[in-house]
Amino acid sequence: MRIATVLLQGLYNLLKLFPQQDKIVFLSRQSNTPSLDFRLLDEEIKRTHPSYKTVLLCKKLEGGVFQKLLYILHMFRQLYHLATARVALLDSYCIVISLLSHRKSLLVIQMWHSVGTMKKFGYSILDQEEGSSSKVAKMMRMHRGYDYVFAAGEGYKDHLAEGFDFDRSRILTYPLPRLERLQDDTYIQETKHRIYETYPELADKGKQNIVYVPTFRVNEDQAFAAAVDAFAKELNHNRYRLIVKAHPLTHYQSQDPRILCDAAFSSMEMLCVADIVVSDYSCIIYEAAVLKKPMYFYAYDYAHYMQTRDLYIDYKKEMPGPICESAADLCTAIAAGGFDSDRLSAFLQKYVEVTGHESANIASFIFSHLK
Repeated sequence: MRIATVLLQGLYNLLKLFPQQDKIVFLSRQSNTPSLDFRLLDEEIKRTHPSYKTVLLCKKLEGGVFQKLLYILHMFRQLYHLATARVALLDSYCIVISLLSHRKSLLVIQMWHSVGTMKKFGYSILDQEEGSSSKVAKMMRMHRGYDYVFAAGEGYKDHLAEGFDFDRSRILTYPLPRLERLQDDTYIQETKHRIYETYPELADKGKQNIVYVPTFRVNEDQAFAAAVDAFAKELNHNRYRLIVKAHPLTHYQSQDPRILCDAAFSSMEMLCVADIVVSDYSCIIYEAAVLKKPMYFYAYDYAHYMQTRDLYIDYKKEMPGPICESAADLCTAIAAGGFDSDRLSAFLQKYVEVTGHESANIASFIFSHLK
């Protein structure tokens, strides 16, 4: 690994002989296409600083040997653009950002892909089942090389400081651009229209739409399926419709005609048609909080989950809605309307600072801090 790093740094040093350009590079391993956050910020930069070039380099690091070879080729593209750019924006860990030495004039900003945190990550879970080893983290210089990290609110900063092992004073309050969409009634109405075209039954006001958005559980698909079945069995289907928006990595399909399993829309989009949101340990609750949706928490595996994957927040104290460990209790709470809007407002105030012009704020910060 050390030899590979030296060779990579040598190539990068040669590329840095090219002149810097007025260029901003977006880097992501979250997907093979730019996220909504990247697209919105890209549009804002092009609108306000048209002389600047933007390059969006988004590619997942996936399984097989061939895929890994393709990712290595992708890294060479990253090297060239980083060597000649003034700004690098990330929403995830990037090997070449953390591993290599950059121009002092390159501004590197980590705008993590989640509006808020729930599960511990990074340096918080080294040497644990779902974390990296300490040896690998040190060798890969995990999450090094950032000038600034952005957070949605004050309450989020301690989590990011621990997860990134990063100086809290350089974690700044700049929420993600996608929050603009959740404050835009035109976007919400257009999204509802698209969903209703696909699922006309969801437009019927005779029933309330419950959107169940659970987190991903490693090797827990059968237990999850059983939990959904229990939920559907206890629910009053004359009063509610159950829409399950499973995590993309969860293998789940239901034969129960009373359960709508959606794969056509994003979780954030489905929130637009939700009258009630049910979740567990998923960060989608921050978007739901911005929309002020009544929330309930189906923590059917709470004891097991706390043993295997620790959380940053005090779950039972801070969740902005009733926490239920059985399907029967969950449906009873929903039917009773046991939702506290004041608790939701306090949660939102702590973790997300909503502005309505998140893209403009980030763009303004970037251009005021160019080195």
